[in-house]
Amino acid sequence: MDMLEGYNYWISIILMMIGFYGVMTSGNLVKKMMGLVIFQVSVLLLYISMGTVKGGVVPIFIEGDHTYINPLPHVLMLTAIVVGVAVMAVGLAIIVRIKEEYGTIEEDEMIAMDESEENQELEYHVDS
Repeated sequence: MDMLEGYNYWISIILMMIGFYGVMTSGNLVKKMMGLVIFQVSVLLLYISMGTVKGGVVPIFIEGDHTYINPLPHVLMLTAIVVGVAVMAVGLAIIVRIKEEYGTIEEDEMIAMDESEENQELEYHVDS
């Protein structure tokens, strides 16, 4: 088996690792969301690649004996695309709301703000 024979699988794996890296290492919420989108695209590519048959034809009535491609993985991936777009839209809307509340989309800055507010509340309760 030639290494380039399954190039679509290699591209899928590379995209998956890029998306995972973006989610795990970035502190910026928008970059995390883009990493999730890249990860999702890699999964879609993987499933579509697995649902394809070499020499297969679209499952419509054709004269003769043919190998057909199963349309179910492709249909499921269309549904996954719609769900992914909706999840991305809701995630970006939440990020906008976080920006309005905290004034930043950096995770470290938000954690520092929350910790300082908790410390101020503790000091207030101890003094009273």
